[in-house]
Amino acid sequence: MPFSNLPPLLSEALAAREYSAPTPVQAAVLEPEARGRDLIVSAQTGSGKTVAFGLAMATELLDEAGKIVPARAPLALIIAPTRELALQVSRELIWLYGRAGGRVATCVGGMDASKERRALSHGAHLVVGTPGRLRDHLERGALDLSDLKAVVLDEADEMLDMGFRDDLETILDASPDGRRTLLFSATMPKPIVSLAKRYQKDALRIATIGEDRGHGDIAYQCITVSPSDIEHAVINLLRFHEAETAMLFCATRDNVRHLHATLVERGFSAVALSGEHSQNERNHALQALRDRRARVCVATDVASRGIDLPSLSLVVHVELPRDAETLQHRSGRTGRAGKKGTAVLIVPYPRRRRVESVLKGARINAEWIETPTPEMIRANDRERLLAALLAPVETDEEDIALAERLLAEKSPQDIAAALVRAHRNAMPQPEEMIEQTPEARREAQQERHRPGFEDIVWFRMNIGRRQNADARWILPLICRRGHVTKNEIGAIRIGQNETMFQVPRAIATKFQASVAKTAEPDEDVRIEQSASGPEQQEGPRPSRGPQQRGPHGAGRPTLRHQAKPYQRKGPPRK
Repeated sequence: MPFSNLPPLLSEALAAREYSAPTPVQAAVLEPEARGRDLIVSAQTGSGKTVAFGLAMATELLDEAGKIVPARAPLALIIAPTRELALQVSRELIWLYGRAGGRVATCVGGMDASKERRALSHGAHLVVGTPGRLRDHLERGALDLSDLKAVVLDEADEMLDMGFRDDLETILDASPDGRRTLLFSATMPKPIVSLAKRYQKDALRIATIGEDRGHGDIAYQCITVSPSDIEHAVINLLRFHEAETAMLFCATRDNVRHLHATLVERGFSAVALSGEHSQNERNHALQALRDRRARVCVATDVASRGIDLPSLSLVVHVELPRDAETLQHRSGRTGRAGKKGTAVLIVPYPRRRRVESVLKGARINAEWIETPTPEMIRANDRERLLAALLAPVETDEEDIALAERLLAEKSPQDIAAALVRAHRNAMPQPEEMIEQTPEARREAQQERHRPGFEDIVWFRMNIGRRQNADARWILPLICRRGHVTKNEIGAIRIGQNETMFQVPRAIATKFQASVAKTAEPDEDVRIEQSASGPEQQEGPRPSRGPQQRGPHGAGRPTLRHQAKPYQRKGPPRK
């Protein structure tokens, strides 16, 4: 249905941007029952929710003539988790409310705070910002919330995951009681529900996410590979799809740096986005993607927040997402605004059951496919090459003169063959993958065992990621308690609430006796033998162990298979 019952100036702004009909989330917030009420909206990224909450606020921001209501302080506040998302929202609201006379101020970390204060003092009707910077302006007296009519929390679940709860509560507590609170989130975990109960009144719940999978315009695919073949799979996926723009997700900045260097070395035009990059570097990387000077972006989860690239058609989960929400947020970078996209999960053999469980919990129907082989890639290359060479091109006199000279020196067949070869040489070569048979999988798993650890016993510790467990201090602790050297400890797997590690069976009894002997009465960390290994549990990849053979030779570490959050140094707090 077309947009209806909107102020004329908003309708003109939408028409100028070629908006002909509202998306489901936009239509839902315009329903009569949503008018003037607090809203809890479950909407996937790329569904048009920025325009949706812009339209939802219109009744509070515009007068009867459709012009912005005069005010000495901001009328609307939009809070977003990252700089990129805040800047994107700001750009959308500028064109949406520009004809109505609305002024938009953006307040984000990494920008000039003094310029932001001047923009606020000159009178901004809508303020868009990140939680930390908005709280800073609020506490310094630069941000006046006394006239606020509406507050929007965009991607609220991600803001809570990033630790912004205190900032959000400070801002909401300082805003007037009569304001509207619009909460937009792709997922609705318990912390979001708790936040909504505290700060919303008689909120209307709107859910526009499909029941079958998180995003109807995204085709989900899964491939299983040997853990040592992950980078080869990345290269073959990029070559098979040859997407206009592709985004690869890693869990840590170190893995982003490593994979980015590998791809550049192989001839891909790639950029990197992670927490170690400055705002200026991030802007340059994004501009390179928009200008098509780069076609591949390697990023961490947080660094990719708010990125909107219209040409992005392929998302690759190089390292598996930690949960269903992360999977949906990552994949939501593609398949936006009605366009089709593909999201591929690279699944190490030992992790397939866990991935199937995550997909089921997210109601995502993924297709398990074969990893693209060199033969499949070359077949696609031939079709793409023929299409490119047979496409009509514009020529000038200089081109024709050079072509006639070439025809005088060589036959048309030789010239065409040279042209084909030049096209092929410009493409990175695909990789040979380990054959996906049960025997090959067993061999790949056996390659990961260190000599002397063929027969092992698993031990368990009562600490995990929640207690900031880190192999850098866990390993010395194990050695001290068990009277062993680090070479006598095998793989260490750090889980959410516990850590498991390997000890050769030959010394397991001696190790257990030493652990019992060295235990102190007030010891916080308990070590005990485990009846089963982590294969029957949900856990990450070993934190230490042998390096795998990478695409450029032995000794190159492979990417980790599990997201690893920030961890402090030192033993756990008592």
